[in-house]
Amino acid sequence: MAMSLPHQIGAISGAPLKIDATGVSGEAPSSATFTAVWKPASASNLRVSVQHGGTEVDRLSPSPPLSPRSGLRPDLSVTAQAMMSPSFVTDDEQQERRSGVPVFVMMPLDSVTWNHAVNRKKAMNASLQALKSAGVEGIMMDVWWGLVEGEKPGEYNWGGYSELLEMAKKHGLKVQAVMSFHQCGGNVGDSCTIPLPKWAVEEIDKDPDLAYTDQWGRRNYEYVSLGCDTLPVLKGRTPVQCYSDFMRAFRDAFSHLLGDTIVEIQVGMGPAGELRYPSYPEQNGTWKFPGIGAFQCFDKYMRHSLRAAAESIGKPEWGHSGPTDAGQYNNWPEDTNFFKKDGGGWNSQYGEFFLSWYSQMLLDHGDRILQSAMALYENRAVKISVKVAGIHWHYGTRSHAPELTAGYYNTRFRDGYLPIAKMLSRHGAVFNFTCIEMKDNEQPQDALCAPEKLVKQVGEACRRANVPLAGENALPRYDGGAHDQILRTAALDEMCAFTYLRMNPDLFQPENWRRFVAFVKRMGEGDENGGRKCREEIEREAAERFVHLTMPSVEEALMH
Repeated sequence: MAMSLPHQIGAISGAPLKIDATGVSGEAPSSATFTAVWKPASASNLRVSVQHGGTEVDRLSPSPPLSPRSGLRPDLSVTAQAMMSPSFVTDDEQQERRSGVPVFVMMPLDSVTWNHAVNRKKAMNASLQALKSAGVEGIMMDVWWGLVEGEKPGEYNWGGYSELLEMAKKHGLKVQAVMSFHQCGGNVGDSCTIPLPKWAVEEIDKDPDLAYTDQWGRRNYEYVSLGCDTLPVLKGRTPVQCYSDFMRAFRDAFSHLLGDTIVEIQVGMGPAGELRYPSYPEQNGTWKFPGIGAFQCFDKYMRHSLRAAAESIGKPEWGHSGPTDAGQYNNWPEDTNFFKKDGGGWNSQYGEFFLSWYSQMLLDHGDRILQSAMALYENRAVKISVKVAGIHWHYGTRSHAPELTAGYYNTRFRDGYLPIAKMLSRHGAVFNFTCIEMKDNEQPQDALCAPEKLVKQVGEACRRANVPLAGENALPRYDGGAHDQILRTAALDEMCAFTYLRMNPDLFQPENWRRFVAFVKRMGEGDENGGRKCREEIEREAAERFVHLTMPSVEEALMH
């Protein structure tokens, strides 16, 4: 007789479950010691400063589920509790939700190990089963350049990814595959370290100007500087050629899954996979929220381009370097001459020249890579998307300094997101935007944060450019208020998809899981008002439902 799925997960995890008429008794361990396959980033690199009740506090960035070396398996036991929670939806209900917004869930950053295998395979398999049963459309997975092509240029090891994709297919889950050409480690939520390919790092070590550089000479190894996009600086290939070859190899390796299981290719274009400069790096405490960040245009390749641009308009004196009066990473706009509201350099003729050049370099970078991606995946029945960062702090100022240093020429007098949307429109790509869950009144008001206004502006830019808008939450949120905000935004901006950050043990905790399942159901039904009454009714319905699921025996599960 086949064991029920919750029994199997409990057996695998070593956590016995007592089942009664109401669900599961007993709780998952409140704390456990976890170990990761990759070297964890230091705690200082994983903290985010936030304002709460007028007091600044440090909050640890989100972490993916990690397996313990001994004792109970928390990553499995919490999933077991979620599987036993009375919150699963039926096949008929999943069909009904097609008119709404499909929900994907981000996988842990370390889903594939350095040994090219699926990390925590049994827990992963059970978790995917749970997501499918909750009505989730699919998953988002990072396909790391530094992992797949890590040892030698042109040699690709898809081990682990092949298995994970087959898992998703088996459970009927769609996949958004992220071509992650950046380093993992040094940004919000980076809980492990995956550098760029070894051979690429060797080239950067030989020529440090291949790395983004600030005015103080600090190098950033998160992503190869776009200043050398078209130069054969990586073992005889240009960076854009490397990205193109990688995407081609992925296409050829998984052509049988394209359009069926793999429905979207998100093309990484900068740090954290986002189309931006690494202007606010958390690594080593360089930047802390809500600092304005710093321009990243001081490597020799960027300076050469700047000099040529200045000479072309007859202003060679403007081409010597980027602004040197724009403050430091953790300054505020009014601390600087360049960003201050009255008489700031950002609003001068020089400022207009520099910011136009700086932002256009970023747009050209995106244009080049998208041209390659669209050609590679033409007629493959997959969407191509690009992720743009939700930089909402100091949005209420005139200069929008943090957006400017990141490469988005958005000020009180200029729309910086319409050019991005138009660039994506030319290629038929999806505009993927973050901070969809945030409310203005939840953010530190002294920093003039305005995520809702920012999202509204981006939505309007996408409508004007006729570009599909997709969204993500910037930080892990399990509360109904965040879910309501996502629902409102999804309805107002007619989003084509939403990706939920992230699959981890917290998601499978009973209360979080119950709210999440209700959220997925509401998204699928296109609940436009996001009203409290509606949410509570759906959560109550989820709590009253109890569906037993079965899968092959635990012995079979243990063999894989």
